[in-house]
Amino acid sequence: MSVQFGRWNTDGKPVDRDYFEKVKPVIAPYGPDDGGSYTKADINILYCAFHTTMESRCEVQPHVTESGAVITWDGRLDNRADLIRQLPRVLTIGSTDVEIVARAYEHWKHDCFSMLIGDWALSMWDANSRSLILAKDPIGIRNLYYSIENGHVTWSTILDPLVLFAGRSFLLNEEYIAGWFSLFPAANLTPYVGIHSVPPSCSVAIRAKSCTVNKYWDFNPSKRIRYHTDAEYEVHFRTVFAEAVRRRLRSYRPILAELSGGIDSSSIVCMADTIIARNRTETPGLDTVSFYDDSEPNWNERPYFTKVEEKRGRKGCHIDVGEQESFKCQIAHDPFSVTPGSTRYPNEATRQFVAWMISRGNRVVLSGIGGDEVTGGVPTPTPELEDLLASCQFRTLAHQLKVWALAKRQPWLHLLFEATRSFFPPGLFREPKHKRPPNWLNPIFVKRHRAALKGYQSRLTFFGPLPSFQDNLSTLETLRRQLSCSNLSSDPPFEKRYPYLDRELLEFMYAVPREQLVRPGQRRSLMRRALVEIVPAEILNRKRKAFIARGPMASISAQWEQLIEMKHSMASEALKVIDSQCFFDSLQRGMQGQNASSVHLMRTFCIERWLRSFQSWSHSTQDITGRSVSPSKAIT
Repeated sequence: MSVQFGRWNTDGKPVDRDYFEKVKPVIAPYGPDDGGSYTKADINILYCAFHTTMESRCEVQPHVTESGAVITWDGRLDNRADLIRQLPRVLTIGSTDVEIVARAYEHWKHDCFSMLIGDWALSMWDANSRSLILAKDPIGIRNLYYSIENGHVTWSTILDPLVLFAGRSFLLNEEYIAGWFSLFPAANLTPYVGIHSVPPSCSVAIRAKSCTVNKYWDFNPSKRIRYHTDAEYEVHFRTVFAEAVRRRLRSYRPILAELSGGIDSSSIVCMADTIIARNRTETPGLDTVSFYDDSEPNWNERPYFTKVEEKRGRKGCHIDVGEQESFKCQIAHDPFSVTPGSTRYPNEATRQFVAWMISRGNRVVLSGIGGDEVTGGVPTPTPELEDLLASCQFRTLAHQLKVWALAKRQPWLHLLFEATRSFFPPGLFREPKHKRPPNWLNPIFVKRHRAALKGYQSRLTFFGPLPSFQDNLSTLETLRRQLSCSNLSSDPPFEKRYPYLDRELLEFMYAVPREQLVRPGQRRSLMRRALVEIVPAEILNRKRKAFIARGPMASISAQWEQLIEMKHSMASEALKVIDSQCFFDSLQRGMQGQNASSVHLMRTFCIERWLRSFQSWSHSTQDITGRSVSPSKAIT
């Protein structure tokens, strides 16, 4: 992923050249290939390129359009050929992505954003209107941050320079911290008050005295796909899934695919092999990497990913994480990292992964994230029953309740209750234990940020889009929040691609009947039927993977004495986020095998370590008035 960075002095003052000299070495490792800049009296734009496609190696960025607009583009444009056909005939199949995007903007203006299919983020400076436009693709694969302060606007695809060179300390965004204790923070948030992230499917228009956020595209709730036979759905799925994978095989170097042995990653690898064998992509090859831990009884993946390797006739990189320390107690302050999820501790597994990528020359990694959520990996009848309720198909509802009750061995009244509760206000019914905020959070903190701690839940509506469509968008929003917390790698740099989050694949999956995706006794029904003879039967027919691991709690138990020292000086307690005594009581219950959420426990440690490093950094940084920042006031 290439890096865009810029600053516009809205007060008309000349740009500070020393400031940009400080920024360059921070962003350069993420874009090591080449770079460019655009400078006028009050604006400076930097671009550091990381090439993954043949066309990107011919790009010159920042790109200046015929009208004088300056565009920086980081992305992969999937519908290049379609756009070339629709635009005036000055483009060719060899045109670069940024040239096509620039021509599209000149032709359609802001309407062009909805027509750009792929993973992308762009910034556009229009000198004529004295405005800055920032935009991201509908899924939000790329990050793009911006900060508006008195006299200037700064934007970047990585967060570090906006924080490290702001010349002041920051108040922490408490809602962002709360989001880490549920699923993930909202996609438009950063940990810092005053620094924002461009939301997915949105453009941000910034002028000297105004800033507006506009949503330029959304999924169409009225789109329905209905066929007469299962076979027609299966053909359509194979077509859109193959296209989703093919688009992400656009690379002039071999691609690396994560191969866990589950149906998501295995399907990507097997479909990619089929496409490469037909010479329908430019990549010279596909490598795989598999992580395994034979010591975990619930993570016996080796028999499955080796089945895929047998089918493709190639062995990939196997990395044993069983001997790796899954949790590391840090009493001392960590080196400061700008987000809680960006702290990394090198271990042998990481070193093996890096060494394999470098040896193979990989710059792109394929991930199966999203497959479970998109293709019906959770075997629940609830969305189907909700649709039948909303459409008043009571006879069919009664039949499906009976069928699903037998398949799941649950009372049909229980299934009916689960289907109806989502239509009522979330506070009307007591939430299941696994959805409640951790009991060690400060009650005042919970009260202030209940929405974030509950994952921004919303009730379904009877009228309008089908409930299953509403559920799909809610799940997609969670995935968007997860992606917004992803951080770019610089050692080595590489780009992650997600076939299951392809826009046109999602449109198809959201338009087909829910009963095509999940059937009694058969989750991922459509996917399994469609990929017969492409994916090994052992993978298609395997039971759902378990995700219970003993490693984290074992590591915590081994470091218990060090953790006790941490208990009496927890930054998260000083900031009134948690109750340390309650937290350690829950930790002890977890080590004794009692019911405790290991995810919430590990998230708490993650936040605690990051808050310590933030406080240490804040102490060493002074705000513009020269006053030191008090740790007790570091969160608001």
